[in-house]
Amino acid sequence: MCPMVYALYYLPLAMHRSLLAETHHFDDSKVLTPAVRSDLMEKICTPKTDLFQHGGWATRSMSARDISAAQLRANGSYNLNAQAMDATIDLIQQVLDQGVNVREVYIDTIGPPATYQRKLERIFPSLAITVAKKADSLYPCVSAASVCAKVTRDAALEVLYTAYVGPDHGGEVVWGSGYPSDARCTNWLKANMNPVFGWGNECRFSWGTAKELLEAKGAPCPMGWPEADDAADNLKLTGFFVGAEEEKEDEMATWFGRRVTEAVF
Repeated sequence: MCPMVYALYYLPLAMHRSLLAETHHFDDSKVLTPAVRSDLMEKICTPKTDLFQHGGWATRSMSARDISAAQLRANGSYNLNAQAMDATIDLIQQVLDQGVNVREVYIDTIGPPATYQRKLERIFPSLAITVAKKADSLYPCVSAASVCAKVTRDAALEVLYTAYVGPDHGGEVVWGSGYPSDARCTNWLKANMNPVFGWGNECRFSWGTAKELLEAKGAPCPMGWPEADDAADNLKLTGFFVGAEEEKEDEMATWFGRRVTEAVF
């Protein structure tokens, strides 16, 4: 629900663990409290702090509407993993274009780590790239990036909620964190679902939670979404048409209907 945010954080190699892990105790953003995340993000953004002086950060936000629209492309191959890959590539390229001397890159995986790493190594052959599961717990720079992404996403949730209900909402974002494990989120979805149109731009319709809720209500227009794995890259346009593999008939002969014999009258 709401935007997906990808982020990076960069700093000198010699300070990777000493500054991030030992001095500021970065960790996977999910295990840090909101107060700790906010404090770390404030230091990252405040001039004269060591995190600001020695590092840099960037984010890419993908709105729910943009994600769903991209997944509906004609060939059906632009799944969520492919979109995340492009966001990652854009972030790395942005830093390189700014003249940052990047030597090593650590990334939390989306999909099979080895496959993902090989793709990035082909695009950035001069970089030492490591893709790993739970990288945000293993590598401090990924932990810092996860904090940047999480705080940015939380801010976006609040801004979007204010636009949705107005400024007088008492400071509480009723739809919660936007994750299915959050009861506030699922309760809000159930209470604010149109049986035909679902929700507005705040919700990604290809999201499994949203899809299940719509199907449970008997949504009249079910939609198929490309799976978030490499197999989706092999989908063909013809596969989306009913009877694509069946015997083809003369299209022009049936364009205006079929010929009727006298026996009908």
